[in-house]
Amino acid sequence: MKKVILMGIVVLCCMASRSHAQEYKMAIGARFTNAQATVNNSISFRYFLNEGSALEALVSFDPLSIGGLYEVFRPLGAPGLQWFFGGGGYVSFSDNDVLGAMGIIGLDYKFQKIPLNISLDWKPELNLVKEVGLEAATVGLGIRFTF
Repeated sequence: MKKVILMGIVVLCCMASRSHAQEYKMAIGARFTNAQATVNNSISFRYFLNEGSALEALVSFDPLSIGGLYEVFRPLGAPGLQWFFGGGGYVSFSDNDVLGAMGIIGLDYKFQKIPLNISLDWKPELNLVKEVGLEAATVGLGIRFTF
């Protein structure tokens, strides 16, 4: 019962904080991670569909992997600071081709006077094809140029 109440409170908070001004439209840069995820250290491109949602593409080269995420952004009280969550999928083209799903939750900050964005996130991955397995320890730092 406590979990249901907690989940209800989280959903209400998400719905209550819907209006805000988007800080940037597009960003490109790099995402660095600490774990051996399939989509690990990668090139990141983020494109906002509207003020509260974005698409993010990730391309890694060791192994060659492509991932896509749909992300929802919510303000966190300070100018330029937001939190976000979302999900998506990925495919890896290595000796052992892998297809999987991934989720993401994190903090996003856009500097006010320079075109720079940083983010800190947790992105667990679930391999679904070839090798079924979970990589839950993927914490990443993103640094992007905004325009």
